[in-house]
Amino acid sequence: MREFNYELKQLCQRNRDGGYATRADRERILELIANQLQEMGFKHMHATSLKAKHVSALVDRWHREQIAPGTFKNRMAQLRWLAEKNGTPKIIAPSNNAYGIAKRVYVTNVSKATQLDRERLERMNDPYSQVSLESQAAFGFRRKESIMFCPAWADRGDKLVLKPQWTKGGRAREIPIRTAEQRRVLDKAKQLAGNGSLIPKEMRYIEQVKRFEAQCAKVGIHKVHGLRHLYAQERYRELTGWECPANGGPISKMLTPAQKEIDREARLTISIELGHEREQVTAVYLGR
Repeated sequence: MREFNYELKQLCQRNRDGGYATRADRERILELIANQLQEMGFKHMHATSLKAKHVSALVDRWHREQIAPGTFKNRMAQLRWLAEKNGTPKIIAPSNNAYGIAKRVYVTNVSKATQLDRERLERMNDPYSQVSLESQAAFGFRRKESIMFCPAWADRGDKLVLKPQWTKGGRAREIPIRTAEQRRVLDKAKQLAGNGSLIPKEMRYIEQVKRFEAQCAKVGIHKVHGLRHLYAQERYRELTGWECPANGGPISKMLTPAQKEIDREARLTISIELGHEREQVTAVYLGR
């Protein structure tokens, strides 16, 4: 391990800001930043070496790579965290606008749903990553939830119960088990994990996240968050009887008053199952 990477890892372990997953994501992003700076020719760096020129080089690279606005902002947040810990916060502009980072586009009425490619899935050689992906498709999990959840504990027969520590924002929730496919995936997860989680006993969460990402990249599975979009869209069709706007269905102004009430109730149900609890958020998945 290069000294720069080691020092960043030690810095993360000494400063335990945020929840478990937040700290793991920070360590992962800072490791990526260290590797990319090395690739761009910045040699012999230390954790305290970060300067404005390094930030500019990274920002230029990420623009060329056309990473998603949300990913861009997450990386900038960790750069600011590092600069703050180094006592040099002024090397980074306080606003992302200064770097030309686009704002997130929340409602487009264009579907971002993706199907799980079974052929690629079977080429994975890590069964834990396989089942995590399948559970994302079956239950609309976030990546963190699909790795941390303990299937034997969560299975309550007709529903899954998710612990707060597995979820974003620490919100416990329940997800109904409605289909034979959901039961198949859950039983497969229970057989693999036993009484534990989908993190192998010999690994830490961040290590399994890295393995999950590597496994997906190796077989060409990308944009796994689209599985969550697919769950929301299929659930909407089930609850309303028609397609959502993002999937070619009627937009809000085309619905009758009775249909609007069905639409509102369906969106609220889906929002709760996805762990958002606000009906407005479903526009990201379903359109409006």
